[in-house]
Amino acid sequence: MLDQTMLGYYLYRLLGLVVPLIPPGLGYPLATRLGDLFCRLDKVTRANVYDNVTHVLEAGSWNLKANSQQPVTSSQKAVGDSEAIVRGVFHNMAKNYYDLFRVPTLSLAEIDRLVKVEGWEHVERALSKAKGLIVVSAHFGNTDIVAQVLALREIPVVVPAEHLKPEVLYRYVCSLRASKGIRLIPIDGPLLELCRALRRNEVVGLAADRDITESGIVVDFFGAPALLADGYAQLSLRTGAPIIVGFSQRLPDNTFVARLEPPLEWEVTGDRDRDVRVGVEKVVAIMERYIGEQPEQWVMSVPIWRTANS
Repeated sequence: MLDQTMLGYYLYRLLGLVVPLIPPGLGYPLATRLGDLFCRLDKVTRANVYDNVTHVLEAGSWNLKANSQQPVTSSQKAVGDSEAIVRGVFHNMAKNYYDLFRVPTLSLAEIDRLVKVEGWEHVERALSKAKGLIVVSAHFGNTDIVAQVLALREIPVVVPAEHLKPEVLYRYVCSLRASKGIRLIPIDGPLLELCRALRRNEVVGLAADRDITESGIVVDFFGAPALLADGYAQLSLRTGAPIIVGFSQRLPDNTFVARLEPPLEWEVTGDRDRDVRVGVEKVVAIMERYIGEQPEQWVMSVPIWRTANS
């Protein structure tokens, strides 16, 4: 929601100074109000979010229990659902910005209290094979705080990050997210470090719901073709590292739960294109389940399906 300009950089720096001084009891309600404001004013981002949300709803993966006692047609429900969910997405995006600027000031003990992890045994079992681990997620819930549980457990992790402009903005955002030990590398640079990290039995974190480099594949996502990343499947086939799909969820009290699925299993035939596609389709099916259940937590501000159709 913030511009990638020098003005945006200075605004980030200002927020980095001010936001940690705002207690959560005030910060989260304020973020919700700001989310409403951006939802009204930022018409481009709102249109993008609305486009994504309507795709999810049209796929029939999320149902709203109508509060009204009056009869409501299915088309009216779809419009009402979309509007409420779009506002929820903006609320969660604003809360995530609030959390991002707080990360450096949070102690590991505070992070431990904020984040509950389900399925950690899958991580331990995967790392015991000494081939590293690829954790695949989406722009869902909150990753800036939840990802720090790896640092809490002293597990090295490398994450490719979108290379924001100007460069000082990219470095500053990386410094916030890496303040507890996570290493970030530009996603548009050489990714050999990912293979090296896996050989060191470290964790590599990758997103599956957006293909920033536009080098992925088109697959069905909520019933419509979408260009999605396939790097995690390519990397797993190349290195033998297992894949675990994990999602964070923001709870009503603004604590978090991280749910880690069992390691992904799919038959490897030697036909690389086929094997990559099958792996991606399995991850997409898991994404659809999580996003379909709580679309307001999918904080995706770019139009996923328009990219595939352009």
